[in-house]
Amino acid sequence: MQLASYIDHTILKPTTLISEVDQLCEEAKTWSFAAVCVPPHFVKRAKEQLAGSSVKVATVIGFPFGYSAVESKIAEVVLAMVDGADEIDMVAHIGAIKNNDWQYIANELNHILPLIRKQHKVLKVIIESGVLTKEEIIRCCDLYGAAGIDYLKTSTGYAAVGARAEDVALMRLHLPTSVKIKASGGIRDAAFARELIEAGAERLGCSASIAIVSENTTTPGSSSSY
Repeated sequence: MQLASYIDHTILKPTTLISEVDQLCEEAKTWSFAAVCVPPHFVKRAKEQLAGSSVKVATVIGFPFGYSAVESKIAEVVLAMVDGADEIDMVAHIGAIKNNDWQYIANELNHILPLIRKQHKVLKVIIESGVLTKEEIIRCCDLYGAAGIDYLKTSTGYAAVGARAEDVALMRLHLPTSVKIKASGGIRDAAFARELIEAGAERLGCSASIAIVSENTTTPGSSSSY
């Protein structure tokens, strides 16, 4: 299994430096990661650094808690796409989910998804599965699955509980095959990465990407058991 092709090479800490973004992009090109995921402020820089490569640029919206107003998220999405983002990882309003306010969640999505579709970009919605009940996860799968988003994503990495194989499996069971799953949060080794993929994840958000793909691999891009 070639893990690199599953990975969004990620840096989202608030103290991120330009030099770290440049390094992230160089590593992504070297290892052929699927994408880099950077703070919104660095989208334009990452796009420039990755010009001519196949690596996509992703950024986050409403990060990390998701409770930004819909209007604020719209502004963030528009600016991210203007700056060149290929993929949008939007945090859902977790408070609305926990309060069973599905009308708010639907309204938020109904404002965001058409903007992204119009520009032919990819939308990943982060639901923070580690703080949700099984019933809440299933309800998210039903709503976002029916809407036809591109990916449902487990976690921001900021909650106490990140990606779990059982949550990925539950999501896969209740999502249409057209909606993929991105697992993120606490993925630090190849064994766990493979476990998540086997459970149904088709993309992984990792900041420990190099360590993961380096296990039993001596040369970037070389053949291995991964």
